[in-house]
Amino acid sequence: MSVHLLLSAGRGPQECAWALAELLHRLEADAARRNLGTQRAETVPGDRPGTYRSAVVRITGDDAETFAASWTGTLCWQAPSPYRSSTSRKNWYVTARPCRLDTPRTTFAEADVDVVACRTGGPGGQHRNKASTAVRATHRPTGLVVVVDTERQFTLNRRLAMRLLRQRIENDDEAAERAATTARWHVHDELVRGNPTRTERPVRSPR
Repeated sequence: MSVHLLLSAGRGPQECAWALAELLHRLEADAARRNLGTQRAETVPGDRPGTYRSAVVRITGDDAETFAASWTGTLCWQAPSPYRSSTSRKNWYVTARPCRLDTPRTTFAEADVDVVACRTGGPGGQHRNKASTAVRATHRPTGLVVVVDTERQFTLNRRLAMRLLRQRIENDDEAAERAATTARWHVHDELVRGNPTRTERPVRSPR
């Protein structure tokens, strides 16, 4: 099982990008202790070295979904700013949400299409109405249906129907991919400061 988790610093200050990097390290260490695998699938660097405005982490393992849920929501890194000694603020927020990184593509095969001859009305005269030259093609995996009656030969209408089904499937796949990308970008505007679901702090060195 695998889950993709998107961490975003939103439109927060540079400390939030620093907090994201610290939380990312903490998440990866936590996953390793639970025998889960992690991989940084995508990262967007921050203005400072070693910081991130966003990161997508792929989590793999039998308990990946439960683990991702424990790191989902508003995360807080609680520590003084490493950049501004003048600020007393210690809480820096990051949002984390499961996301879809790769949308599945539909493989088109003519064997998956049911084709039947049919009659259609409308312009074209009596020949079109009496002869079953029109084609109704149904792509079983997606349920898409097209009816083609532009030609007077069944074989030509069948060929056009296959071409039309293939194009519609490709268009639907592209639309799904755009929707997934848009959903990831919306996460950057969903950061809620306060009421964190998880608060992490630097580990203090023993004296």
